[in-house]
Formats: sequence, structure tokens, C-alpha cells
Amino acid sequence: MDFSLTDDHLALRDAVRRFCDGEYPAQHRGAPETQDLAARRWSGMAELGLLGLSFDTAFGGSGQGPVEAMLVAQELGRALGGGAWFANIALAGPLLSEAGTPEQCAQWLPRIAAGELKIALAAGEAEARYDLADVQTTATRDADGYLLDGRKTLVLDGDSAQLLLVVARTAGGRADRDGLTLFAVDAASPGVRVHGFDTLDGRRAAHVDLKGVRMGPDRVIGPAGGAWPLLDAAMDCASAALCAEAAGALEALIELTLEHLRTRKQFGAPLAKFQALQHRVADLGLMLEQAKSMACAAAMAVEDAAPAQRRRLVSAAKAWIGPMGRQAGLTAIQLHGAMGMTDECHAGRYAKRLLVIGQLCGDARHHLRRFAEQPPA
Repeated sequence: MDFSLTDDHLALRDAVRRFCDGEYPAQHRGAPETQDLAARRWSGMAELGLLGLSFDTAFGGSGQGPVEAMLVAQELGRALGGGAWFANIALAGPLLSEAGTPEQCAQWLPRIAAGELKIALAAGEAEARYDLADVQTTATRDADGYLLDGRKTLVLDGDSAQLLLVVARTAGGRADRDGLTLFAVDAASPGVRVHGFDTLDGRRAAHVDLKGVRMGPDRVIGPAGGAWPLLDAAMDCASAALCAEAAGALEALIELTLEHLRTRKQFGAPLAKFQALQHRVADLGLMLEQAKSMACAAAMAVEDAAPAQRRRLVSAAKAWIGPMGRQAGLTAIQLHGAMGMTDECHAGRYAKRLLVIGQLCGDARHHLRRFAEQPPA
């Protein structure tokens, strides 16, 4: 694989970094957002083209691929920024763009790219763990369309989304991959109840209850009963973005830790002078280089690889990134000493985000098992 970046890639990365440095000052990174501040940042990302990054130019996007998404995610991870960018643009948006009809794409994608509409994927359920096929939410067909009943859990940024992509079963048994159908559900539809809550890293997620929600045939996204391959590919796309975000967060965490070691003194000398601590920082540096390489491999696999190879490489990256993020966060907190345990210490904010990234879209155990299931190239 060729990991070199083009001039266009470097220009995109620099533009996103300038945006993040302006909108996410170092002293405020990871802090809770007010509604006005979140709206301003969202509008700024729309103006920069980050909300339509992967959409076709015919629908208000810029037609970029997973490598460009990797660069954006890495810079957002560095700044602990982006808000609902991951849920909208790395997860649900590409799924709608890939599976939707031209009419559906024309209806929603330009509004998403302009920052006027937020979207979220409602796929997970309480007993499914990370199995996308373990769906008990049902969509019963009748003369007028479908009736949706069920409950979706951990819908990322689901309480701010106006449009929900809901995975429901139209045929087959509980864990069958066949028989899953994707529906575009307005969050304000009768029978939809959204219960929002804070996550460990200070972001938002929701549980979504569906009771007798009426959906017309025009709200089916992609082939009826054939949503699983689309979901599988979308989850890999999102996992690759998470790996890149983790690399960016780790880079900023190392910078914070180095600054602390240079300025904090013990026994009359900066902590950075102590060889044992230098070794710990060197270990973090090695983790960073590995994280960047794994993120590149995952992004390029999503862009070019066959499905089995894509699953294999993305799962390899995600299985490594999760434990790495946890270990790096713990190391940085320890190197900060007692202050590392406080909410005011930025190292803890990065550590929390890395912990959450390790669990989203499948933890290490899930991806190790998935990696082993794929035939070798």
C-alpha cells in the first residue's frame, strides 16, 4: 500500500486544522458545548465542505473518499471536535448516499451537506451486542406500507437528528442476515420516542422507541430485505474513521503530556529529564506511528479492497486501536500525576474519548473474532 499524501490531501488537512484551531481552542477542547456554539461550529463545517465530504457533487457534496475522511477525522480527533460529524458524515450519511435512490438522495443529501438536516443510524439493539444481523425490531407489511415496532439503543447523536435510518426485520429469523430492511424515519413521526443521554466522553446518544410507526414504500432505503451488506460496508467505513480519529487524539495527547513533562519539575529538574519517563513517552510515540499506519490501511481497504479483505483489514485496525487507546490514555494520566485524575486536566478528556472509540462499532474482542472469520488474502 502507498501511504503517501497528495498536495490536495495536505491542503485539506491544513484547512481542517486551521478550522479546528479556531473553533476548538486548546483550553476548551473536550468541554461541553452550548447549543449556540454547537450550531456555529456545525455551520462552519458546512461552509468548509466537511458535511458533504463523501456525497456526490450532484447532491451538494465534494465526492471525496475514505482517505479524505481519514484526514478530516484525524484533525477532529486532535481537537476533540466535530460534535455529530461522526454520526452524520462518517456513518449514516455514506449509507444513505450508497443505498438511496437518486430521488431520495436529492431529497436529503443536499440538506445534510448544507447543515440544515441531521441524520443518525438506528441499528443497534440491547441484546445484539455488535451483531448487525441480531434485529428484533419488526416492519410489518400491509396494504399501505409498513408498521415499525421495536427499540433501538445507543443511536449516536440520535436526539439531535431529524432523520433516522432505522434497521428493521421484514423477513427471516432474529439473527438472519437476510430479511433486514433500512427505513428513513422522521424523528417527529407519530409513534417515535427519542430518549437522549450523555456518553462517557461528554457527547450524546439516544434510545429510540418505535411503536406502530407508519412508513410508506417510498421510505425504504435500498433493497427490501437486503440491507445487511450495505450496513456491513457502512460500519467498516465508520470504523476506519474512528481509527483515524484515535490517531489524531493520541497525537494531541502526546503533545499535552510532553508539555507537562517539560514544565513540571521534581527534585529541581523537569520531569522530561528522567530517563524512565522518557521511555514511557517513547512508547507513546511508537503507538502513534502504528495508529497512523493502521488508520491508513483501514481507509485504503474501505476505498479499494474486496469485501472480505476490507473486513479483515478494518477489523485488524480496530482490534489494535481499541486496547492501544486505553493503554495510551492510562499512561498519559499517570504521567500527569494526581492532576491527571481531575476533570480539568485535558489528558483525561482525551483518554475518555479514546475509551469510547475503542467500544464504538465493535470492541477488540468482536473485531478479533471477525478478523479470524475472514479468509486470508
